[in-house]
Amino acid sequence: MKKISILGTTGSIGTQTLDVLRKDRENFQLIGVSANSNAEKLLHIVEEFKPSYAVLTEKKAYLKFKEYFSNKSTNLKILFGTEGLNTIASLPEIDMVVTSVMGMCGLIPTIKAIESGKNIALANKETLVVGGELVTKLAEKNNVSLIPVDSEHGAIFQCLQGNKHSDVENLLITASGGPFRGKSRKQLLNVTVEQALKHPSWHMGRKITIDSATLMNKGLEVIEAHWLFNLPYEKIRVVVHPQSIIHSMVEYKDGSVMAQLASTDMRLPIQYALNYPKRGEAVVNRLDFYNLQNLSFEKPDIDTFKPLKLAYEAGKIGGTMPAILNCANEEAVELFLSNKIKFLDISYILEECMNKFSPRNNFQLEDLLHIEIKVKEYVKTKFGK
Repeated sequence: MKKISILGTTGSIGTQTLDVLRKDRENFQLIGVSANSNAEKLLHIVEEFKPSYAVLTEKKAYLKFKEYFSNKSTNLKILFGTEGLNTIASLPEIDMVVTSVMGMCGLIPTIKAIESGKNIALANKETLVVGGELVTKLAEKNNVSLIPVDSEHGAIFQCLQGNKHSDVENLLITASGGPFRGKSRKQLLNVTVEQALKHPSWHMGRKITIDSATLMNKGLEVIEAHWLFNLPYEKIRVVVHPQSIIHSMVEYKDGSVMAQLASTDMRLPIQYALNYPKRGEAVVNRLDFYNLQNLSFEKPDIDTFKPLKLAYEAGKIGGTMPAILNCANEEAVELFLSNKIKFLDISYILEECMNKFSPRNNFQLEDLLHIEIKVKEYVKTKFGK
């Protein structure tokens, strides 16, 4: 039985991971769970799965959760904050950590898990976008597997099985195009938060849905793919595929292209990561090829959706520039969701921060944490009023 902790259990990926576990209770045991502030949802999870540890990272929610158990007989250990996340990520008894918390807060617990020799089911893009060099070296040193949970990287991971790395010509990351595919910058001048949150294919959290609308999500995935699969940016391409049936592809040097197709359901890449190298029984709807609609492909419009272009630039610059880009984006998306800036302001803020802050090539974890504070404070102060 594989014992796991889930960082970010109440979010979209965490919730779907629980669904995978429900269908395969004989092979998995949930040991640690965490939430930011959704104490009520975490309580239901604890009651159903009976984990040994529960973490909340928001103070009021933690106190409320702890109070609920104050007069109850329980072996549940209730922990708080980043230290709590670090604890459940490095427990001696666990085999794998699912990292599905949003943003840079997932970086430190992931590093702690790797240092403890735990395999990682990676759903937190920022871990590799911000700290790819540090994390991949640490994983290699500790003989730890980084198994992608993103549908795109999970697809590439599957298409690479049984083939030589030296035979790969290009990675082809597919994109739905988001809710504004085909729109011009003029048409995007006054789009609302509600419009940006209406994704045509996937049901995701608010931040990642906005990233999908700006194509920043694909930019982050390009940087992540660079570190996951050790390929130069020139060999990582984005292809818009509105039907979201092909989740990504690998082109080999002989001209062959291998694609992974499935229904638009994140439970499949989650299940594959949890069971790797084995495959479990289907937890998603099977494709009906007799009624499948046509599959179409387009080149992304990187002039209208500039964050994708900026992500390529940041990745090629290297050092701490992807961290600068990511931190600027996290804060800019939060400002947009709060109706403090317009949709197109996001790309303007990213570009300004890339020009303002100088990247460092030799950096440690502490440098990344310092960058997060500086960049986010700059964006909040200048644009958040």
